[in-house]
Amino acid sequence: MDNETLLFFQTDEFRAFFYSGDLLLMKFLILLMLTDILTGIAKAIKNKRLWSRKGLFGYGRKMLIFLIIILSNVIDQVMNMDGYILKMTMIFYICNEGLSILENCAALNAPIPSFLTERLAVIKRQEDNRPSITTEIKEEMTTKYSKELNDDETSEINIKVKK
Repeated sequence: MDNETLLFFQTDEFRAFFYSGDLLLMKFLILLMLTDILTGIAKAIKNKRLWSRKGLFGYGRKMLIFLIIILSNVIDQVMNMDGYILKMTMIFYICNEGLSILENCAALNAPIPSFLTERLAVIKRQEDNRPSITTEIKEEMTTKYSKELNDDETSEINIKVKK
C-alpha cells in the first residue's frame, strides 16, 4: 500500500474555498493574463517605453485581481449564491483582459476589424481626457514641486530629516 501525501492546497476544501473548485474560467483568465503581459511587453518595446516600474505596477494589479477573485468567492459562499458572484467576477476580468490584449494588438499594428478599431478609438479618446492612475500616483509620489511666484509672493519650505 502506497502512502501518498496530500498537500493542503490539493484538498477539495481548499479548492472549494478559494476558487469554488471550478478551474476552467481560472485557467482561461491566467492564459489571458499571460497573453496580455506578453503583448504589453511587445508594445512597450515597439514604443521604446519599456519601464520596469510600470511593469511591476501592472503585475501587482494582476495579483490584486486574484485577491478580488478569492474575495468574491468568499462573498459568494457566505451569501450562498452557488458560484454566480465568482463566475461573474471572473467573466468581468476575462473581458477586461481581452480588451487589454485587443488594445495592445492594435498598438502593434495587428489587423483588427474596423468596427473594433472604431470602438477602441472612442475608448482611447475618453482615456486621454483624464490622467491615468499611474500618472496620478507619480504626481503624488514625486518630491519635486515647482510654482512660479509673483513678485509679492513668498514661499516657505520645511524639510524633516529622520536620523
